[in-house]
Amino acid sequence: MLQGVILASLEDDKAENVVALDLAGRASFTDRMVIATGLADRQISAMATHLEEKLEEAGLKRVQIEGANGTDWVLIDAGDIVIHLFKAEAREMYGLERMWGPDLDETANEMDQIQPV
Repeated sequence: MLQGVILASLEDDKAENVVALDLAGRASFTDRMVIATGLADRQISAMATHLEEKLEEAGLKRVQIEGANGTDWVLIDAGDIVIHLFKAEAREMYGLERMWGPDLDETANEMDQIQPV
């Protein structure tokens, strides 16, 4: 339910390259991660504000926001879902999709299959 609220809010705010990652069982700090790109600080700040409002309307009372005062990266902790809002350059630099994406699981599974000599 919350992921739907988040994705709809980001779509309304014209976020780009929105990705939702399932981290259940892979991370202790959250079950899901949503990553999106904004074109400018002002857009990213507005997306964060709108997300906070919509999550509160959906019944989530405690939303933590870091970096909403005009940075390249805003982190929103909504408990079971963590949202990262980036400018394109910062998103590329931090590479969270590479760090937490499904390709990582494939690499880990391949490593499990290597037999020691």
